[in-house]
Amino acid sequence: MLNQFFNNQLTGEEVLATDIKGFLLCMMVSLVLGILIAALYTYKTKYTKSFVLTLAVLPAVVCVVIMMVNGNIGTGVAVAGTFSLVRFRSVPGTAKEIGAIFLAMGTGLATGMGYLGYAVLFVVVLSLANFLLHMTSFGERKATERSLTITIPEDLDYTGVFDDLFAKYTNSCELAKVKTTNMGSLFKVTYDIELKQEHIEKELIDELRCRNGNLEILMSKQMNMGSEL
Repeated sequence: MLNQFFNNQLTGEEVLATDIKGFLLCMMVSLVLGILIAALYTYKTKYTKSFVLTLAVLPAVVCVVIMMVNGNIGTGVAVAGTFSLVRFRSVPGTAKEIGAIFLAMGTGLATGMGYLGYAVLFVVVLSLANFLLHMTSFGERKATERSLTITIPEDLDYTGVFDDLFAKYTNSCELAKVKTTNMGSLFKVTYDIELKQEHIEKELIDELRCRNGNLEILMSKQMNMGSEL
């Protein structure tokens, strides 16, 4: 029975020409899987309602499109051109958003071709894998990574002036950015550092203040840019 469930394929032409029940079945399976994908996406993720709703209905939309263009090359090319315009009407997304969209589109493709069993299996396996990876520390940044911005006077040469402190308190240090401020009378120097221990932040800042004349120092966790993958 399990093999029969996965081998039962409804082609788009068969569904549209002979059986409205088959069409509705593909639509309902697509909507249910879309809602499941959207619900899993919201787990420990910042999201907007509009994106979640779109993610929920996207498999059903793709499903109908695939059933409509199945076997018609001209219509398929026209639809591909129409969907390509969406790229220029959207802002860059995060890697997780793009992955969720591809998952929803893949589900719609499977249901649109009539592979309902494989569509369910596809969503369950990928959702479970994504959940398990999310629960682990796989891909996470180290907790000791920091972004350090030091304000120094213009007469202080920042090249090598903090090297001994970085050697004492960090495992690695890389100069990321240098910026002039206050009409050129000050420099803001930004480093990407990895602390040897999390609780030594204050000690490092106190010693840096003695070097930069007690000017502003900012230390924060390194953040990924929203437009980066």
